[in-house]
Amino acid sequence: MARKGLRMCMIVCSIFLIVVVTIILAISLTILKPKDPDISVHPYGLENFQIIQPNVTAVPLGMVITIVNPNYGTFNYKNTTGYLSYHDINVAKAVVVSGSVPARGLFNITTVAGIMTQKLMDDTQFWSDIEVGTLNFEATITLPGKVTMLKIFKKKALVHVACDLSFKLNLSSIHTDSSCISKIKL
Repeated sequence: MARKGLRMCMIVCSIFLIVVVTIILAISLTILKPKDPDISVHPYGLENFQIIQPNVTAVPLGMVITIVNPNYGTFNYKNTTGYLSYHDINVAKAVVVSGSVPARGLFNITTVAGIMTQKLMDDTQFWSDIEVGTLNFEATITLPGKVTMLKIFKKKALVHVACDLSFKLNLSSIHTDSSCISKIKL
């Protein structure tokens, strides 16, 4: 009789363990699976923005980088530098100060990129792009940091971001469009 009770207890414990392992595995493969953040870049202060200014080596371009974190972990990133390229030529860099993107939240980063006007004007396609009225840039940044889940689990992570920025130049204003692709690597 005691063996029958012990056997029944082992079967129940085994079934319980299988159910718990299955639930943990399902949660880790679905809910806790890292998702790429949604990132967008919004230049600001364009009402007074002039790329061509005499005797000016760098024109400041203010940017707000918006990060939407769809994950259940907080991302703490370190100081880093982003780059702005025009036809594969690095024309600006922007310092991004360390911060924390909350789990399932939104975070804005404000920075300024100093566009080196001489590098722009030295590019053979710059003047034809000005005539057309569109300047296309690529912004890239890599954010190194750590992901913290439930304030217990910590894992190193890198977020690579590449954005296409398009400046449409009119006589009275400048309009921008941006599209970004981001990838998280744990």
